[in-house]
Amino acid sequence: MSKQRIVVRNARQHNLKGIDLDLPRRALVVVTGPSGSGKSSLAFDTIYAEGQRRYVESLSTYAKQFLDRMEKPAVDLVEGISPAVAIEQKNPTKTSRSTVGTATEVHDYLRLLWARVGRTYCPECGREVRPDTVQSATDAVLALEPGTRFTVCFPLPRSARVDHPTIVENLKALGFQRVLAADGALRLDEPGAEDPERFGRDLAGPAELLVVIDRLKVPAADDDVEAFRGRLADSLGTAFAEGEGEAVVVLGGSASDRALRFTERFRCPEHPAAAFLDPTPRLFSFNNPYGSCRRCTGFGAVLEYDESLIVPDPSRSIADGAVDPWEKPRYKKQRKRLVELAREKSADPKAAWASLPESFRRLVIDGGRGFKGVIPFLRSREEKRYKQYIRVYLRQYQSARECPDCGGSRLRPEALHVRIASRDIGEVGAMPITELRAWLDTLELTEHERGIAASILRELHARLRFLDDVGLGYLTLDRQTRTLSGGEAQRISLANSLGSSLVDTLYVLDEPTIGLHPRDNDRLLALLEQLRDGGNSVLVVEHDPAAIARADHVVEMGPGSGERGGTVVFQGSFDALRGAETATGEYLRAEQAPAGKRRRVDGPRLVLSGARLHNLDGVDVQVPLNTLTVVTGVSGSGKSTLVHDVLFRALERELEGATSAKRHLGEPVGSYGALEGAGHLESVVLVDQSPIGRTPRSNPVTYVKAFDRIRDVFAQQPLARERGYTAGTFSFNVKGGRCEACKGDGVVQVEMLFMADVYVPCDMCGGSRYKPEVLDVRIKGRSIRDVLELTVDEAIRFFIREDRLGRMLWQLQQVGLGYLRLGQPAPTLSGGEAQRMKIARELVTAGKKGGRRLYILDEPTTGLSGNETRTLVGVLERLIDAGHTVLVIEHNLEVIRAADWLIDLGPEAGPGGGRVVALGRPEDVAEVAESHTGRYLRELVAAGAAA
Repeated sequence: MSKQRIVVRNARQHNLKGIDLDLPRRALVVVTGPSGSGKSSLAFDTIYAEGQRRYVESLSTYAKQFLDRMEKPAVDLVEGISPAVAIEQKNPTKTSRSTVGTATEVHDYLRLLWARVGRTYCPECGREVRPDTVQSATDAVLALEPGTRFTVCFPLPRSARVDHPTIVENLKALGFQRVLAADGALRLDEPGAEDPERFGRDLAGPAELLVVIDRLKVPAADDDVEAFRGRLADSLGTAFAEGEGEAVVVLGGSASDRALRFTERFRCPEHPAAAFLDPTPRLFSFNNPYGSCRRCTGFGAVLEYDESLIVPDPSRSIADGAVDPWEKPRYKKQRKRLVELAREKSADPKAAWASLPESFRRLVIDGGRGFKGVIPFLRSREEKRYKQYIRVYLRQYQSARECPDCGGSRLRPEALHVRIASRDIGEVGAMPITELRAWLDTLELTEHERGIAASILRELHARLRFLDDVGLGYLTLDRQTRTLSGGEAQRISLANSLGSSLVDTLYVLDEPTIGLHPRDNDRLLALLEQLRDGGNSVLVVEHDPAAIARADHVVEMGPGSGERGGTVVFQGSFDALRGAETATGEYLRAEQAPAGKRRRVDGPRLVLSGARLHNLDGVDVQVPLNTLTVVTGVSGSGKSTLVHDVLFRALERELEGATSAKRHLGEPVGSYGALEGAGHLESVVLVDQSPIGRTPRSNPVTYVKAFDRIRDVFAQQPLARERGYTAGTFSFNVKGGRCEACKGDGVVQVEMLFMADVYVPCDMCGGSRYKPEVLDVRIKGRSIRDVLELTVDEAIRFFIREDRLGRMLWQLQQVGLGYLRLGQPAPTLSGGEAQRMKIARELVTAGKKGGRRLYILDEPTTGLSGNETRTLVGVLERLIDAGHTVLVIEHNLEVIRAADWLIDLGPEAGPGGGRVVALGRPEDVAEVAESHTGRYLRELVAAGAAA
């Protein structure tokens, strides 16, 4: 086996046409080329898949039983491959329990740090709580002013079964002659001490009594301190022993005088009722029942009934169904009673909810005075939560609110009593990573503590540095992992890989620069080189010219997409690629064309003022309508927060009413001061990178509604009419012609307990999705299964006479998806492909919907080569030419330069961002010194002017 090369022979996976490759090991190799040219098929589905298969072969017999059902890559030979790690542009996390801290193991090290060197403080008095010893108590007494008189005592332990005479007898038998009460000292050797009445005090009573052991005076410096220390230590030792771990040093003659209290237990001697726990790592884990908050069980939030969901549209009246929970058919009685209440209280049931008196609205919502309000009614329904429809019904009217018990920290109160440098672990978890690094650098510990924490701090510094280096310094450790973008999740995996310090491993990455501002690319690429220099092989699928330029070896796939791709058109150095006659080589050599004619921006515009959420603090922005507006800025500067969580939600509320809030339960919604200009729009459309479907039954041709026409064409065939087949027979989503073994999926999901679930072809239909007899119907020799295997480009030629169908498929081709197969399962599409699918569907339906719309897109260039990006810009301009407005979040300089209007946020990430750095034409932004985007635009603007 070659030790210097990764050898691939006759790779035929997907559209690969039997390619042979020799790639250098322990090098940074970039695979580039047009979308659908075979880059991922080579890197992930061949090289990585073979590495994964070999790993599974090393597992137990239980694991190996699944190997025969896992498809092997279609390749004759792969040699020189190391254990492989794939880092893809996906965020598989769905649970709210996973945070950035837990996903990176930083929180685990913080838990260990708090358990080892954390100090517990009493929430009542602020005193440090720690078990006292005879030595520490002796030192505390010796620190008193010389000459101070004091009495060493222990609190008299109590028992309901022990009476006064017994207490006196026992204390005298032990040699104790005095006790201190609130009003002074009492002698036990006096006559009649056994009689509570003659003694004047019932020692079995409720008042605290202190048993005197010794009476002393703090010595002066020139006295025999060591002899005094010995006597004091003996007295304190006796006090701890007899007082069940409690000792009291009274600075006076009664129990009510000032006293120093010591305890060998883990509690505050001044506030014994306060609860404290031994600081162990599990105490600081919100995923452990021992450490999690009892109220929110470690989620940091609780579900509460939300009035804005109960009354989603305040402009509606009671008669028109303003109170949504009682609009369900089964609650007719409650609706009738509500109308009666309105009449009783002289409230107009036909008036808008917002115009009704506040006292009446509170009565309806909260209840009272003989009326069961909506919230008490909903809570009464919780008794039947075991019924699914009740759970779904109640969830409609609940929203997540910060847990009042733990303040969102997710931990029980005892964990928050432990601090390091005056901060609890919850406060540290809410710090951005860059701020946390600075805090750890200045952390002051004692020499003993630093010796204990040295290895913990070393790991923390390393992991936080890696996270900062991959451009995630703006994230906080308590950020939920499921809220991260695919690019952020990928960079967390990259940081984890750097932290693991593996050697001779193959790392396969999918466009790691996606989601990164050009400023941050250099740091990321330096980390990839660090992986390489550590003795690993790094294989990257990438389009970014800066990433290609840093590669040790470049492989370009092509020359086109789909069937026109699958071959190696170039391999070699970056300098050689610049001179190659390939699509990438021509793009790298091409002179920067001057910017096209920009649209006017002095017409109607959206004006959003006072946007607040996360790091946005009163941001004001303007979006000219009927333009291409791009929002840019460094990663974490607040782009998605501004566009998704504030502007999009504000427009939804303005255009659709408050009912839109129900579509985004549990998601953050920002506040704003005012929104102007929404009246110029008919609707707002968010075209994001979320999947177009989560099952294999969803695919490109069904998503753009083209499958309906294809099924109609098959149903019109003579054999289909002879057998009585309808268009429904050719659907794999309903019973009829589909294979019932796999329910039309074509694959069966196999649960793999030791790794991600695997989809394998259905044994009954062989992956065709249909019953055998349905496949007898053919068009030009192709069955419905064969047609679904066609790429979009091939299907356009195959259905050359079907104009309507051709127009639908042509839109897919225009957004750079001509290489996709018509029946390609939705779960296999990348986020960028899913987003372009949505753009294509909007183009298909643009003429049917009518009205002006605002389209919001998030990094639509994901997965596109340079030439394809230019094509995409042309597609977006078609939407603008149709009268719509396009608002894009993007880092790609090609798109930024083509914009009519730029909104640049920053200047930095997290707390250092969240404000508008520059606003205007690209040429205007290029002149702003503070703008990182402007710095990169200046060169492009200058090149365009020269051209």
